Order: sequence, then C-alpha cells, then structure tokens
Amino acid sequence: MVEDADRITNGEEHPEDQIDRALRPAYLSEMIGQAQIKENLMILIQAAKMRTEALDHVLFYGPPGLGKTTLAHILANEMGVNIKVTSGPAIERTGDLAAILTNLRAGDILFIDEIHRLGKAVEEVLYPAMEDFSLDIVLGKGPAARSIRLKLPNFTVVGATTRLALVTSPLRARFGATYRLDYYDHEALVRIVERGATLLKVVFNDEGVSNIARRSRGTPRVALRLLRRVRDYAQVRADGKISGPVSAAALDLLNIDHQGLDDLDRRVLLCVIEKYRGGPVGLNTIAASVSEEPDTIMDVVEPYLLQLGYLERTSQGRQVTRHAYDHLGLDFHEDDPQKRLF
Repeated sequence: MVEDADRITNGEEHPEDQIDRALRPAYLSEMIGQAQIKENLMILIQAAKMRTEALDHVLFYGPPGLGKTTLAHILANEMGVNIKVTSGPAIERTGDLAAILTNLRAGDILFIDEIHRLGKAVEEVLYPAMEDFSLDIVLGKGPAARSIRLKLPNFTVVGATTRLALVTSPLRARFGATYRLDYYDHEALVRIVERGATLLKVVFNDEGVSNIARRSRGTPRVALRLLRRVRDYAQVRADGKISGPVSAAALDLLNIDHQGLDDLDRRVLLCVIEKYRGGPVGLNTIAASVSEEPDTIMDVVEPYLLQLGYLERTSQGRQVTRHAYDHLGLDFHEDDPQKRLF
C-alpha cells in the first residue's frame, strides 16, 4: 500500500477530507459497487503486473462523488507504486507540469482531477509525455532557441472529469482505458454506510443505515457525509445510536427529504414551476434566479434530478415533469400549454 501520496495542490486539507480519505477503500476487494469497472481494472492491473509494465493511461468520468479519486488511489495501491495528485486548474504553466513529470519514477501514477480544465499549452506538453514518455523543453529565445527532448520513465496518467465532452479529442485519444462511473443502487449504498459506520465505531441498526442510504442521491460521498452528520446528531440529541427515528430526525433537520433532494434541488424545481410555469427555461436563467453558478446547476443538481425523472432537457431548455409536481405536492394542470409535452 502507498504510505504517503504526494499532493500537488494549492491549499491544506480540511479535517473533514481527512476523515473522508480514511473511509475510502484502499483495494479493489474493499470497494463496493461498480462491479464491471472493478473487473476491467483487475484485468488491467494483472496484465500490467505479468508484463512488469506501467499501467496504461486511465480516464474516469461521471458525476461528482462516485469514486474517481478513490479508484486512482486504489490503482496505486494495487500496483504498489506512488501516486502524485494534482488538478487541471492547479497546473497553470507548462513549467509546473514539467516539474511534476521530471519527479516521477518508473510506474508512478499521476492523478489529474478535473482534467478537462487543463490549459491548451499544458496539454501540448502532456501529449508527448503520455505517448512517448518524453518531455520537450525549449532553451533560449528567438533565433538562438533550441529544443531538447528529455526521456521520462514509463508512468501512468489517471484522469478524472465530470465533463467528458470538454476533454479535447487529442487528449481523450491518449487514454488506453476510459470508464464511466454511474450512480450506486440502494443495496450498495447500504453496505457503504455500514462499512463507514463500523470504521467510525458508531452503533447502528438496519433502519438507521437504510434511511441514510435512501437519501444519499446514489452517491457514496454524500452517503458518508450524511453518516457523519447523523452521527453528530445521535451523539448530541440521542443515545449515540443511529436508529431509524434518529436518522430520520437528523436528515429532516438537514432539509433532505426521503428522495435525497436538498434545499437547492427544491429551489431549482420550484423556481422553474413558479416563475416559468414549469419551463422550458434556459440553464443560465435558472442559475441567475436561484443565485447559483450555471456549472453548479449542471454538475451537481441536474444529474440527480434527471435520473429521478423530475427534470427534462429539451431543445428549448429545462422543463419540470409531472413527477416533480407530485413529489413537491403541487397540482399539475393539463390545460397549461407549457405542459402539454408531458
């Protein structure tokens, strides 16, 4: 197992993040859910070990909180190599990337989160590094400038993105394996919460764990965050045990309903219903109306509402469905011309 993964970031880690890292699985055998991806990765790892080669470059994509970062660390642990962690926005200049690449050792993994946010000039340096394991450096300026090529050890780039469409085609083509992570089912989330509660040494029962899993939006990160908040509530307002009534009361206090919708989700739905008669309405208009960034609506709110069938994307904009009206306890009027598409 990797003892200390190097982090190349622009800030200190929050204590909550430290707890979150402690709850993450370290090996594929410990990871719950994503069975097909795990099987593919197991073959990839075993084949690389048999040939004593570095792993092929891997790209993970999907909504936030589903385990892309966790899988990158698992790959390092399974291969017994070091992992260096950075993100697209953190690599501002080509020199930053060159410094990272020249410090890699054979077999090391370079994990780039939000890889779709890499600058064009940085990407140009990354291409030959990924394909030929070489680094082109220009010395001097003007007519006296000359280019030298440094040989790099064979290493692995693991990329993660929530916006695959924003990853440029040349960069995407250099990844030997691309995997989409999808939302987790209820049974997998129950097991994830149970594992987390055991590691946190919290007493729980089936109903208490099931309540947390049901309201976790199909996302392990959310499930573990809610587990920590319910644990706090149980210690302060109850006997410390996460039971059905205790978890329900804690989650109600957090304004998270039985479908996992939080305050922002409901604000978005109610905004479209009350201000725009259910839609269709543009993303930027919704974002301005609820005082949030468009990227937050698109990456955090929309995926889960689309999965539940509460929101639709049309050529004219976003539109709220009949299911959302039912969930919010609002009347749906068939004669409204804006809703005849349903």
